[in-house]
Amino acid sequence: MSEASRDAGEAQSPDGARKPPANGDRTRDAAGAASQAPLPPRPHVVEFSHVTKTYNPGRKSAFTAIEDVSFTVEDLPGKGEFICLMGPSGCGKSTVLRLVAGLEPQHPPTDGTVTVMGKPVTGPSSDRGMVFQDYTSFDHRTVLDNVVFGLECRGVPRRQRYELGREWIDRVGLSVRKDQDKYPHELSGGMRQRVAIARTLILHPRIILMDEPFGALDPQTRTNMQELLVRLWRDVESTVFFVTHSVSEGVYLGDRIYIFDRSPGRLRSEIKVEPATMSPWDAEREPRFQQQVHEIREMMRLLEGGDDARAADGGG
Repeated sequence: MSEASRDAGEAQSPDGARKPPANGDRTRDAAGAASQAPLPPRPHVVEFSHVTKTYNPGRKSAFTAIEDVSFTVEDLPGKGEFICLMGPSGCGKSTVLRLVAGLEPQHPPTDGTVTVMGKPVTGPSSDRGMVFQDYTSFDHRTVLDNVVFGLECRGVPRRQRYELGREWIDRVGLSVRKDQDKYPHELSGGMRQRVAIARTLILHPRIILMDEPFGALDPQTRTNMQELLVRLWRDVESTVFFVTHSVSEGVYLGDRIYIFDRSPGRLRSEIKVEPATMSPWDAEREPRFQQQVHEIREMMRLLEGGDDARAADGGG
């Protein structure tokens, strides 16, 4: 048999005529070809394609919140990205979050398309969880019943959801023994946001949308919550969109920062930053961290028009 015949997996008769390979050989060849075929591309977690949102279009009161915004967030196996949205007040950051969430009146966009995992957003879904700046706990429910609310809506049995609820109360830094039976009015602002985060993450959403969740907290509590959020985010491996006016918060939390221009909001810059590997207190002493904060603060100063941008550093 010639070398070429062997390579092709063909048999050869005594008179030199080639015979087709046996069925087993064909099966192995087909399996080998299939294993070498490239995998189809993974759909983007979120994609905005030329998205514009105008409220009251065609009227005198028409207002365009964002205009021609395009970006993609890839699906990274075993790891979600942390995207921080920054820009002057009124530039459409919250509009972007609510378009991803599928919440009215921001949804649907006036022009362009918003997709999640390759499919157009048609409304809210359990694969997207949202945490607001305002405390959104149900006043008539205890901490435990607030945390397991989503599981209850899904029909998870009481015993199972309470076990998971107590686990998440502990994971967000609250005391199961002391806090599970408290009502929201008995909690501090930081504690109420821990409840809101637990209620969101217990559902393991693919995307977490956070609209200035720490803006109303005192500086010490805010820093503690930043460190907690990074730790929990790494556990759940979700993609996070996080709106903030604090440059240092954005640099600490983000893998990428999207900076939006004044209204109508347009995506001005996309900045990659180093992921958090230490506590916020230690990070703020690092020269590279300080340099990134300075560069973004200067960009914000130009966008916001002068000295007013200094408020974008540590405040709400």
